[in-house]
Amino acid sequence: MGNRTTYRTISLPMIVAALAWLATTCFSPAARADDRQEKLLYQINIHDEIGSTTWRYLMTGMERARARHADAILLDMNTYGGTVLHADSMRTAILNSGIPVYAFISNNAASAGALIALACDSIYMSPGARIGAATVVNETGAAMPDKYQSYMRATMRATAEAQGKKSVVTAAGDTVTTWRRDPAIAEAMVDERVVIPHLTDSGQVLTFTAQEAMKHGYCEAITPDVDGIARERLHYDSYRIEQYTPSLYDKIVGFLTNPALQALMITFIIGGIFFELKAPGIGLPTAVALIAAVLYFLPLYLNGTAENWEILLFVAGVILLILELFVIPGFGIAGITGGVLILASFILALVSNVVFDFTFVSGETISRSILTVMAGFVIAVLLLLLLSRRIGQKGLLYNFALHAEQAGNEGYIGVDETPRRLVGKRGVTVTRMAPSGKIKVDGEIYDAISLYGSFIEAGSEITIEKYENSQLYVVFRKENTPNIES
Repeated sequence: MGNRTTYRTISLPMIVAALAWLATTCFSPAARADDRQEKLLYQINIHDEIGSTTWRYLMTGMERARARHADAILLDMNTYGGTVLHADSMRTAILNSGIPVYAFISNNAASAGALIALACDSIYMSPGARIGAATVVNETGAAMPDKYQSYMRATMRATAEAQGKKSVVTAAGDTVTTWRRDPAIAEAMVDERVVIPHLTDSGQVLTFTAQEAMKHGYCEAITPDVDGIARERLHYDSYRIEQYTPSLYDKIVGFLTNPALQALMITFIIGGIFFELKAPGIGLPTAVALIAAVLYFLPLYLNGTAENWEILLFVAGVILLILELFVIPGFGIAGITGGVLILASFILALVSNVVFDFTFVSGETISRSILTVMAGFVIAVLLLLLLSRRIGQKGLLYNFALHAEQAGNEGYIGVDETPRRLVGKRGVTVTRMAPSGKIKVDGEIYDAISLYGSFIEAGSEITIEKYENSQLYVVFRKENTPNIES
């Protein structure tokens, strides 16, 4: 019995220790690190027009990929292009990513989409995909002037060059160094005047099919799906694909940071302030301006672009305008300063700076911010000129004007008309009239003027002849008062 008791007493701690060792071994960070041999490929879909929303998706998706310690980011692309502004920002983010970024063109990477794909470390295409046609066009589809094409050519060329060079060993054993992606081909995707011998003639903007792109170094492989890239090209033995799913919040913020919408918000802010100051007490212009200001600053603040002090600049500018209009007469230093502060707050909120430190802000970004704000300001001025003429007319702005009339025949007058009832009455001069003075009528003292400019001594009897221009006119009653000076 004693031996059995001893055996049980000793074995129970041993069993517990063994279980603890197994648990520690299986669930320790080292074990998890071993399990982590499976690769994480983080997928971000670029399936819409390139703009503020897709820019938001990419920025947020890349942040989440870093937080998840992803091994690589894959952009699944099917887009016909969009704004150069956002495509350039997305290109910069990809080039500066600490994680490898690969592009999979499932259908199209046209225009701005071609620029984004070109920034990726590798480009993969599905069998029927296309890439190219990066000419800068306006909203009607017409090509923009050459200065815009020149900028896009340089951007495409610089992006192709950023992917570096490669060395090729020829049949003769010589090593030849060439660009991984020929910068001249990137320029030919923008400008039809760029000629690539045996590839494209003048007058044609270059667009590659998947086979052509692979032949000329603009595609690493043709594959039908993302799994083929992970297995065959990235050589992942064990992997999983996580896909970024944009939230409603991301969609709203992306929509509100569209430059066109931002310019429109500036128009509403300026218009609301103008109409409220012109006709205080209406309330609706204030509500419009306030809502527009929130929709303008809040997304930028949440994105980290706008700082607290920039919003305070806007508030200070509005306060100075109110003081100028209602406290300080005229339009001087306070009004001008207020206007400058408001415009400055709009511009600075679009520029990611830290207390006026523009070290990492490009001149192009500042120029775009100024252009966006000026566009909103000019639209606001033009609309205000138009609407100011239409206020009071039948229609939406009818109630913004005062329609009541205070006609004189209805008893609405601007001065006291009580003395008019004295016309025809008699009185006496209290002071010498030369020719104006004071008279007494029915025990009341009034100011009066001698009708013909004659001088009338004090104590003389007079008759009130007329009331005109808020003034009583009297004549001297010669028969009753002998003291007269003419």
